[in-house]
Amino acid sequence: MAFMPPFGPQGQQQAPTAPPPQFTPQQPAATTFAVDPGAISGCLFRNTYVWLSGGRGFWFYPVFVGRTSVAGFRWNGFFWMYTGIDLRQIQSFTCF
Repeated sequence: MAFMPPFGPQGQQQAPTAPPPQFTPQQPAATTFAVDPGAISGCLFRNTYVWLSGGRGFWFYPVFVGRTSVAGFRWNGFFWMYTGIDLRQIQSFTCF
């Protein structure tokens, strides 16, 4: 069976159907530069925990990686919300 990205009618991205894991992973060593698009692209369509500059963290489900940003669904504690993040704002991430 072929891999199908989570797109709905007219190419709209579909949020994950289940909540993210119920734990907060340990933050990996932070980098001093912006996150590389190639590195985070390995997390496409996977539950990913993201820490922003300033220490705030959240579950994220990336569906698109561009040259300078990543887009996907952010868990707000109750449901997934579509959002975009500038790669320069991401301090570190880990995906599952």
